[in-house]
Amino acid sequence: MATPLVRIPIETVSEGLCVPASPGPLIDRDEVELLTVRLKAMADQTRLQILHLIDRSPTGELCVCDLTESLDVAQPTVSRHLKILANAGLLRREQRGTWAWFSIRRDVLQDLGQRAFPRVADSASTCS
Repeated sequence: MATPLVRIPIETVSEGLCVPASPGPLIDRDEVELLTVRLKAMADQTRLQILHLIDRSPTGELCVCDLTESLDVAQPTVSRHLKILANAGLLRREQRGTWAWFSIRRDVLQDLGQRAFPRVADSASTCS
């Protein structure tokens, strides 16, 4: 259930304090397309669960069979979601015999955060 907007406090700012300012340059079109592909790949409940399960795995990787069992989803469905995440560059795939093992490409996730939200990434690095 959505929170009614009337309960959200709004800061009062006098008209004299608002000065239009340029927010800076837009993100390059090619970069926006890449960010969009990666963010859309993550914008799914099952795919977010997959990323979370792999991230929480003691070895930092999981087999398709592990994910199928954990998610209680058919193997072809899990494979489809893994393909979307891998094609977006978010997962690394390693074939071992008949099974595919997946790990998170942490460098890509960090880069995604830095490119999409540079001020957040800057403030996180200064807090450590």
